[in-house]
Amino acid sequence: MTARIRDFLRKRTDDGPCLVVDLDVVRDNYQAFAKALPDTRVFYAVKANPAPEVLSLLASLGSCFDAASVAEIEMGLAAGAAADRVSYGNTIKKERDVARAYALGVRLFAVDCIAEVEKIARAAPGSRVFCRILSDCIGAEWPLSRKFGCEPAMAADVLEHAHKLGLEAHGVSFHVGSQQRNQHAWDRALASAAAVFRECGERGINLSMVNLGGGFPTKYLKNVPTVKAYGTAIFRALRKHFGNAIPETIIEPGRGMVGNAGVIEAEVVLVSKKSNEDDVRWVYLDIGKFSGLAETMDESIRYPIKTPRDGDELAPCVLAGPTCDSADVLYEREPYQLPVSLEIGDKVLIEGTGAYTATYSSVAFNGFSPLKTVHI
Repeated sequence: MTARIRDFLRKRTDDGPCLVVDLDVVRDNYQAFAKALPDTRVFYAVKANPAPEVLSLLASLGSCFDAASVAEIEMGLAAGAAADRVSYGNTIKKERDVARAYALGVRLFAVDCIAEVEKIARAAPGSRVFCRILSDCIGAEWPLSRKFGCEPAMAADVLEHAHKLGLEAHGVSFHVGSQQRNQHAWDRALASAAAVFRECGERGINLSMVNLGGGFPTKYLKNVPTVKAYGTAIFRALRKHFGNAIPETIIEPGRGMVGNAGVIEAEVVLVSKKSNEDDVRWVYLDIGKFSGLAETMDESIRYPIKTPRDGDELAPCVLAGPTCDSADVLYEREPYQLPVSLEIGDKVLIEGTGAYTATYSSVAFNGFSPLKTVHI
């Protein structure tokens, strides 16, 4: 919570949940990444928060953009980034979308299989491709599935196929898992990347880039290492596995860039119990899984929540959203500690919500409006 956000919320009069993002925090975060990894290009993950205000600010600071779709590519270009500062980082793309990206000037594409390579060879001839490899994601609060990436042993075949089809086999990428609190997680992934580099080298293909991915965390209920600590650990791992031949590197921060810049103001709609003997209350907010808090799925992300009654006696509660979908429960397996005195109508502040909230908000499920957003 910054003074600027606090001042805005003090003057706010409209109804319903609202996300407020302080752009000064985003600027500070970008500068911290640039300083921690000075020889690494920053490709902001647009999906984390694609607000024009965020993208324009980052473009003006020199950031590049990691886009998951043609729409996100167009957002990055509209924000002021040239096409050579945009990567089409989704490994699952329609061929016509590849062609559209190529027409817009994009020349850097992610792949993780031969079929995807062949699409790019047809629709974006001569482009650079990097192959995403699987990572174990140990230590991440939001581990990624096997949906993206191939086994490292397969990557050299994918890149060799790209080379044979006239594409530039540019490098390797990985993702160590979102909200990765272990700054040493990149060591294992870089060991795999270095092995792919060696195998490709033996086949006469000289790779030149490692995409270190995202995973840089924001602070929720637990402390996280500083960006400087991540930079130091990553550089040491690069030296360990690549020696003096350190390749070009890029990072794709999303949550770490904008997460701590945002706060959602919400309201308590109901406080109830399911039986007279039940010790655990149910607290219902006017925001839930379908209106921006999708990352509470499996209770993976536990947001800090501030109330006007902080300091009063605490007791566990089940926290839920307002919709008539039984899946709209935020925290039940591990009940959330909130003040016993919390009442209907109290406003609560959900911190660390600058990333992956507004874009997860449904258009109008149950007739509720999408999450209002303000960037100051």
